[in-house]
Amino acid sequence: MSIKTYNWGIIGCGKVTELKSGPAYQKTEGFKLSAVMRRSLEKAESFAKRHSVPKYCANADDLINDVDIDAIYIATPPDSHEYYALKVAKAGKICCIEKPMAPSYDACVRINNAFQDKNLPLFVAYYRRSLPRFAQIKTWIDNHAIGSIRHLNWHLSKPANDIDLSKTYHWRTDANIAPGGYFDDLASHGLDLFIFLLGDIVQANGISINQQGLYSAKDAVTANWLHKSGITGSGSWNFGTEKREDIVQIYGNEGKIEFSVFDEKPIILECNGVSKSLVIEHPENIQLHHVQNIKNHLLNHATHPSTGTSASHTSWVMDQILQPK
Repeated sequence: MSIKTYNWGIIGCGKVTELKSGPAYQKTEGFKLSAVMRRSLEKAESFAKRHSVPKYCANADDLINDVDIDAIYIATPPDSHEYYALKVAKAGKICCIEKPMAPSYDACVRINNAFQDKNLPLFVAYYRRSLPRFAQIKTWIDNHAIGSIRHLNWHLSKPANDIDLSKTYHWRTDANIAPGGYFDDLASHGLDLFIFLLGDIVQANGISINQQGLYSAKDAVTANWLHKSGITGSGSWNFGTEKREDIVQIYGNEGKIEFSVFDEKPIILECNGVSKSLVIEHPENIQLHHVQNIKNHLLNHATHPSTGTSASHTSWVMDQILQPK
């Protein structure tokens, strides 16, 4: 039986699409990367030629309204996600949005409603929900490998980079685009993953400040939250420390699971005095399983783990943490 081919277009063929995501659309059976857009026509052409993409343009409307394009991946900075997503919904096309879904929960709701009103599939690139590494952790949790879960703690920190120290402008640390700075870009991945592993969060609060004065966004955040299941959570994120650290610990009444959100360190299960360590490598194109799951969803083989609804909930949690109390 032949599989329907979905022709995809990318709005914003920048760094994230080079290796992490773009090739995944080319490697997935039934998907074809048919067009790319970037505001610089020269850069769009360069991407298209390097990745063997037949069409390229510098105007997003041309791509969105192309009758040959069935689905669109929005890979621009988050402050433009709503603008483009509403256009895609109006055009009646399938969409995947790069994370975070939008700078605010309210914007996420508007996007999600637009696609639900037209009964259009909407996905968000929280690809960790689809990675085998984290599927193994979820299996441990679901099989009660450490008993009943009590608490999760995550600490993520890193030194200021050269761009930060030079005070050169970057959209990731512009408060108008990413109020939480690197927190918006990085913590969203982890918080979304924890919701996937442990269920929805019903209460969250935090403290966020700018300690270094290098840019307008926040650079230090701490938070506490409560999952619907009664599991508590805590986190700290600081982007001006001496060294990089990325440690998650999930505590149960019979053991502990330890892993990293970003680093490819072993995942560790400790229970009854016995420690088990597994190394599960990521695919070359880290969004490959995420994109394959989009195909499975469209073919009604399985529900995708990261949709507009789940991503909106993650944005609600982020808003709760960053809101002044």
